[in-house]
Amino acid sequence: MSFIRKKTRKDSMIDISPMMDMVFILLIFFIVTSTFTRETGLDVTKPKASSSKELAKESILIGISRQGTIHINETQVNLTSLNTILRQLMAESPDRPVIIVSDRDAPSGAIVDVLDECNLAKVKKVSISAEKE
Repeated sequence: MSFIRKKTRKDSMIDISPMMDMVFILLIFFIVTSTFTRETGLDVTKPKASSSKELAKESILIGISRQGTIHINETQVNLTSLNTILRQLMAESPDRPVIIVSDRDAPSGAIVDVLDECNLAKVKKVSISAEKE
């Protein structure tokens, strides 16, 4: 008599838990090492200056578009509300610098108006953003 021996086949499974661990570790690494930049919400072409330098990261950014519109925290504001916002921010932190990010072709009158509002709001340090040549 011959007996036929049935082989039972074990289902082979691939353990994906180490792969999931690596995916989460890489995700955490990229989140931690990425830099987050604040923008004004405008696409501007900055003027070039050879004496430009980096300023503090906790500064207030005010954007002026090519058409002369004023933006702060990615929302368009008028001069009156800009003054109110600047006064509130200066009350919280009086030494915070203000950086005006203006388009190269923006009207100079809008830049002067923003500088005037900064002076009225008692801003101690105002700079105009430029690209390094």
